[in-house]
Amino acid sequence: MDVDGRSILERSEAQFRLLVQGVTDYAIYMLSPDGTVSSWNAGAQRIKGYAPEEIIGQNFSRFYTPEDQQQKLPEMGLAIAAREGRFEKEGWRVRKDGSRFLAHVVIDAIRSEDGQLIGFAKITRDITERQRSQEALQSAQHALFQSQKLESIGQLTGGIAHDFNNLLTVIIASLELLQSRVRGDEKSLLLVQNAMHGAERGATLTQRMLAFARRQELTIEAVDLNGLLRGMMDLVQRAIGGEIRIEYEVAQSLPRVRADPNQLEAAILNLVVNARDAMDGRGSITIGAHEETAPHPHNPVGASDYVCLWVKDTGHGMDAETMQRAKEPFFTTKGVGKGTGLGLSMVHGLAEQFGGTTRIASTRGEGTTVTIELPVATGESAQSSAAPAPAPATNHAADETTRVLLVDDDVLVLTSSAALLEAHGFHVVQASNGIDALKAITQQQFDVVVTDQMMPEMTGLQLARAIEALYPDMPIILASGYAEIPEGLPAKVMRLAKPFRAAELLGMIARVLQNVAAPQS
Repeated sequence: MDVDGRSILERSEAQFRLLVQGVTDYAIYMLSPDGTVSSWNAGAQRIKGYAPEEIIGQNFSRFYTPEDQQQKLPEMGLAIAAREGRFEKEGWRVRKDGSRFLAHVVIDAIRSEDGQLIGFAKITRDITERQRSQEALQSAQHALFQSQKLESIGQLTGGIAHDFNNLLTVIIASLELLQSRVRGDEKSLLLVQNAMHGAERGATLTQRMLAFARRQELTIEAVDLNGLLRGMMDLVQRAIGGEIRIEYEVAQSLPRVRADPNQLEAAILNLVVNARDAMDGRGSITIGAHEETAPHPHNPVGASDYVCLWVKDTGHGMDAETMQRAKEPFFTTKGVGKGTGLGLSMVHGLAEQFGGTTRIASTRGEGTTVTIELPVATGESAQSSAAPAPAPATNHAADETTRVLLVDDDVLVLTSSAALLEAHGFHVVQASNGIDALKAITQQQFDVVVTDQMMPEMTGLQLARAIEALYPDMPIILASGYAEIPEGLPAKVMRLAKPFRAAELLGMIARVLQNVAAPQS
């Protein structure tokens, strides 16, 4: 090679060295056949923290974790590169300051013209942030999948609960009619009463399903938690029996909280029963409450003030895996037939509807504490903890002149409810849809309309608005086992939750007729 050729080659090699030395995103350096570092670029210094004079002449194995060194991974990497020409792997490496980073490593064997191994070229890239981003993406995708799964389960559960409420309405109405016909026959009456208890348990289950699906009716108001807990004492003691001690650690002065008092009572009772079942009939349950002034990191409550309400037991507790799954719908540690797995899901769903959340703390063998975090009621909502008392449910003196238009697309609900009303002296006209109901109401007079909400083509609310346009003073009762009724009901419309007992339906009719008659008195 002539002088000009050598000059060009030397300039090219110098430029290449400058290029390699100037790279900062990759650690690029040379190793001798035994792994001694013989060169060190700026990227290696940035990623691993060593200056060239600190590391050149040292063995590259010092970048490996102690556990990898014990397993001879540095030597294995060089051996594979020497044998196959290349070694590539991801693994944890150690910086000068002792911190660890996830590295993508490539080792290429360098050979002379005659094939002799003269060393290795090693390239290391810090992929820690990439890995974290990937994990964050996977976590977000998993959370989205879980959210979509829960939403699907919630929709399915809510739909099942709606249909089940219709069935229970039929069963309860039929049982109440039958109950009046078997009086004096103690054995038959006992069977009817047992069936009624079963139907009531079914109604409780549907409430739990709707709470999980977040489809149940809620009346959010400012609740006096001290008063609510005092009123529950006897109920709680009956629920746990006499063998388990019940203790209260409730602050004397608590602000009112945003909640539905009836649903909150159900949630507390649910937690108490769960605690009882976890203790094999002995131990103690503590119900406590105190105010917090700074939100828990996982609490979605926007305000800085909230109340922690907890139920603590001295039972067998949960391991980490069980605790992680405790809020999953239909997950239960109870025996077959002893639990639905909807209890904690129901409590968690309610808490979030109130604007709060739930937490679980448990250690195997040391008991469990479930905490409901409830937002403090503010503004006008904090002035009263009770809704206005409804008008008394008097027995309306029904006769054949009291005409009821009964509307429901479910023929079983329609016929059983009609039979129930007729048995109490009402004249009932049935309609299976909104169109037929409007035809009936334009052809004859009615004192009250009782309609289902979920009907094809025309919902109960749409029917109510159409009736209001024709007869503004017509009282309407909107019955539903599903919280799909929007706000802004017509003035004369009242809600009735399915499944309902005869007393609830008759009481509601009595109230609306009483309200109609009141202005005329």
